[in-house]
Amino acid sequence: MTSTVIYNGELRTKCTHVKSGSFFETDAPVDNNGKGERFSPTDSLATSLATCMLTVMGIKARNTMGFDITGIQIDVLKIMKADPRRVSGIELTYHIPDNLKGLDAKSKTILINTAMNCPVFKSIHPDIEVKVDWGGWS
Repeated sequence: MTSTVIYNGELRTKCTHVKSGSFFETDAPVDNNGKGERFSPTDSLATSLATCMLTVMGIKARNTMGFDITGIQIDVLKIMKADPRRVSGIELTYHIPDNLKGLDAKSKTILINTAMNCPVFKSIHPDIEVKVDWGGWS
């Protein structure tokens, strides 16, 4: 089992990772009857794309390229659509720290291709438009 999710009332859940015991909580967004005080389930979906991309980039950089990508930041914008209510788009904006801006073109291409082939990206429905701004890398 990967995780357990408990509904705690008030449109909130607690999600616990079974192996580690770490957890996070979700809340319905303000525009859908919630308080918007925590990640919504759809926020988590969009954010998981960014975390997956950075994770596989980090693995590739550390294990086969010999450097660390610490400090790369991704701003995530989730776009919703109605009827039926769903995520229609995800926009990711990379912010590359100064020490990584000067990577050679081959290394940048390898990291970008690695990110674009992460498991979450490959799992996103084709109706969800994903836009990625590589912060000057591409």
